[in-house]
Amino acid sequence: MAVTITPLYAGLLALWFVLLSLRVVARRRGASINLGDGGDGQMLRRIRAHANFAEYVPFGLALLLMLELAAAIPPWGLHALGALLLTGRLLHGVALSYMRHFMLGRVLGTVMTFSMLLIAGVLCLWRGLMAASLAG
Repeated sequence: MAVTITPLYAGLLALWFVLLSLRVVARRRGASINLGDGGDGQMLRRIRAHANFAEYVPFGLALLLMLELAAAIPPWGLHALGALLLTGRLLHGVALSYMRHFMLGRVLGTVMTFSMLLIAGVLCLWRGLMAASLAG
C-alpha cells in the first residue's frame, strides 16, 4: 500500500514549521538576542509558537501515518484528521507568533489539535485492540 495522504500533511506542516523557525531567527537577529528570549515578549511568543508546534505535530503525524498504514479509516477520514491538525497548527501559530491579541486563534488551534490527537489516538487504540483480538 502506498502512503499518499500523510506525506501531503507532513509537507504542508514542514513548510509552516520552517516559516515559524525563520521568524525566531529573524527576531534573534533584529533584537540581538543570542540565547533564550532576552526578556523580549515578542521573542518569547515566537519561540513558544515554534516549540509548541514541535511538541505536538510529530505525534499527530505519527498517529496519522499509523492509521494510513493500517488502512484503519477511509481516505476522507485521514484527510479530515490531517486538515484538523494543519488548520489547528496554523491558527495557533498565527495567533501566537504573529498577533498579540488573537486569543480565539490560540484557543481554536489548541482545540483542533487536541481533537485530532484524541480522535486519532482512539482510532489507533481501537485498531490495535481489534488486531489483537483477531490474532489471539
